[in-house]
Amino acid sequence: MAAESRATTVWEGDLLSGRGETTVDSGVLSAVEVSWTARTERAEGTTSPEELLAAAHTSCFCMALSSQLAKAGNVPERLEAGATITFVPGEGVRSSRLAVRGRVPGIDQTAFEDAARGAGENCPISQALRGNVEIEVEATLEA
Repeated sequence: MAAESRATTVWEGDLLSGRGETTVDSGVLSAVEVSWTARTERAEGTTSPEELLAAAHTSCFCMALSSQLAKAGNVPERLEAGATITFVPGEGVRSSRLAVRGRVPGIDQTAFEDAARGAGENCPISQALRGNVEIEVEATLEA
């Protein structure tokens, strides 16, 4: 059965001086402000589509990496991933750079990098971005 996720944005005004509020049906985000300034200049107290995309990409990536590691017999103790989404006005989203640190008993740095690369290629958000956005993965195994 397919899972559906819903979000709503209400926008008022033009692009440069307008603003909007985004909510998600689950209720975990309520009335998060979005604006052009937030998108291009990082205005405090607001977010951007790219910041929300970064959150989606890191959470999806961690789930995929956790699954891949566990299937190989190496359940991670902890994964911490960050994403940097690059947006260029007039061009759009250009890249998503994922950086992950993990504590995973029983594997070495090379195996962790291979698993992270696989998760970076195969998580559903990466698959949605593939062909349009450059995706890079940097992986560091903690001792």
